[in-house]
Amino acid sequence: VLDKRAGLPVHAGPGGGPNLEQCFDALRFGLPAPPALAHRLDRDTSGCLVLGRHRKALSKLGRLFQGGLVDKTYWAVVAGAPLQAEGRIEAPLLKTTRKDGGWRMVVDAKGQKAATDYRVLGSGEGLTWLELTPETGRTHQVRVHCAELGCAILGEPMYGTLSSEQRQQPLHLHARGIVLRLSKNKPPIAVIAEPPEHMRAALRSCGWR
Repeated sequence: VLDKRAGLPVHAGPGGGPNLEQCFDALRFGLPAPPALAHRLDRDTSGCLVLGRHRKALSKLGRLFQGGLVDKTYWAVVAGAPLQAEGRIEAPLLKTTRKDGGWRMVVDAKGQKAATDYRVLGSGEGLTWLELTPETGRTHQVRVHCAELGCAILGEPMYGTLSSEQRQQPLHLHARGIVLRLSKNKPPIAVIAEPPEHMRAALRSCGWR
């Protein structure tokens, strides 16, 4: 499990530049092949990212992720606050093409089922610190669901309504923790990642210490 830094894509993009997969050869640790991604994180999301070190491991991890058997926890700092201190967002997501040739996810009844539980961990200065646990793993799910709550994530470029200053910040979304149940006979593997430097001032204003 790696602690991925924000701003680093996991794959090579059309524009080139550094990406995480370029580093995998250095993570063989004696195995004949480098590890591979078991799931994905957006370029601007930091935190826990799981790799499989060989084919058997990747196959098992794939079954866990596809079966919804991996517990994922995210932290986000959002503008404003949800109406309730905790709750559940159920909003199906559909990938659509934009006029400029790009794409975005939209809430649409024809989309894939998507559900996220959330609770408020703190607040201050017009911001709220949320803990989010997605039940499903759709593209941009947490980002869209926060916007659906009426409180977009700081630094969010596509979803929700933010001021120009709030939109220009780095994305305040962090994959805080992950729990992997790899064996019936052993305790689950639980990993947490400390929040990145760019989120800490906002988190402190919401009560994080």
